[in-house]
Amino acid sequence: MSTKGPISQFIEKNYLHFNAAALVDAAKGYETHLLEDGKMMVTLAGAMSTAELGKSLAEMIRQDKIHIISCTGANLEEDIMNLVAHNSYKRVPNYRDLSPQEEWDLLENHYNRVTDTCIPEEEAFRRLQSHLFDIWNKADKSGERYFPHEFMYQMINSGVLKQYYEIDPKDSWMVAAAEKNLPIVVPGWEDSTMGNIFASYCIKGELKASTTKSGIEYMMWLADWYPKNSGGKGVGFFQIGGGIAGDFPICVVPMLYQDMEMHDIPFWSYFCQISDSTTSYGSYSGAVPNEKITWGKLDIDTPKYIIESDATIVAPLIFAYLLDQ
Repeated sequence: MSTKGPISQFIEKNYLHFNAAALVDAAKGYETHLLEDGKMMVTLAGAMSTAELGKSLAEMIRQDKIHIISCTGANLEEDIMNLVAHNSYKRVPNYRDLSPQEEWDLLENHYNRVTDTCIPEEEAFRRLQSHLFDIWNKADKSGERYFPHEFMYQMINSGVLKQYYEIDPKDSWMVAAAEKNLPIVVPGWEDSTMGNIFASYCIKGELKASTTKSGIEYMMWLADWYPKNSGGKGVGFFQIGGGIAGDFPICVVPMLYQDMEMHDIPFWSYFCQISDSTTSYGSYSGAVPNEKITWGKLDIDTPKYIIESDATIVAPLIFAYLLDQ
């Protein structure tokens, strides 16, 4: 194994207690899982693509340190939006001080704010919309059906977006994923800008809703993928944030065991969650990993880590460690 670089050496020297120590433990556990020929699912919630996680996530994909991704529709599209419209993004470092009128002014100027970063509607949303409609329409007319991420892969691999690239495509995790045809599940895709736009075409009668495969079909697909890939060390679960991106895929194990009565299905063989959601009454995102034992998702001795911190800070450090940086 190659020698660790300065970032890894820094965290090993200084990150010795509390959430810092949990970060190092989780990174080493992830590394051990891969060294023992385990596979890893990474789940992306929140606005990780707009946080430009692709700068480290893309290389993780290229080096086969991630084998499948579950993400929200927002993360699926926002990485590509950053790829084609980066120069038109607007940063608002004083976002905490904005008045309702100033927020309204951003809307009037076609800027949609995500914390301190505004996504430009025309350059990002509409630029993708025109090309996606062509791909959706072609499939619709020929009676073909695809998953949301497959439509995105078709758009990226066709080369139609290259004319717009405003960042190095090596920093786009969706470009890296498309090149590898990485498996992705996108639960709740309709809760995204492109999902909303697709729905509008269906309402207008221009497209059929069935042209895009559904979340149920994603679960059926995952139910086929998981047993085929859970041999040996098994599949680990690295969860960034909470929400449907994590809740949806982790349920495939109890579903196969309890509802399909496939009693030889192994549990997830590693679990880590980075979240700033603390444990509270009825909270899913803030639930401690041991709660997942009661749902048949994790085993008693599954390595479990929880890092209660900001994923935009923590995830790039863990990825740097795994990339020997």
